[in-house]
Amino acid sequence: MNNIYLVGFMAAGKTSVGRELAKKKKWQFADLDDLIELREKRSITDIFATSGEPYFRRVEKQVLRDACKEKNFVFACGGGIVIDEENIKIMKESGTLICLSASPEAILRRARGCTHRPLLNVKDPKDQIELLLKLRAPYYAQADKTINTSKLSVNQVVAKIIKATSRKSPAASKKPKRKK
Repeated sequence: MNNIYLVGFMAAGKTSVGRELAKKKKWQFADLDDLIELREKRSITDIFATSGEPYFRRVEKQVLRDACKEKNFVFACGGGIVIDEENIKIMKESGTLICLSASPEAILRRARGCTHRPLLNVKDPKDQIELLLKLRAPYYAQADKTINTSKLSVNQVVAKIIKATSRKSPAASKKPKRKK
């Protein structure tokens, strides 16, 4: 358990928070979407448009499998990575899963004007956000910790993650009894 995976809906702050968190912890940072684009030699928007979401999800899973072998990394993950139960298992076995959440209004405000968000290129993006949040809620709920970023600064979110990931479990903090 030596990586941190930031999951959550698009525009919840995964990349901004991830970069700052990695800097504070003196770890490496990687955005899985960037790794996918490097591997595919094309943009996420192009992958969705020409190969479709199922293809993208297969590539995403393989990139995650490769990435989880690293140590002391903060990974910003794509918003839909959690819809595959195996991805959740991979992340939990190799690190801590932190979900960054935000209100639909905050997401819309942050993502407004971004053409590189293929799932929001629809007639009514707020309805799309609300629908996707509802559909993904059971998956996001499997995170080790959830932090609502709607009204927090990047540094406030980072501080909450550091606090949450530095706690030791009660079982680990108990000293073993000596046999007499």
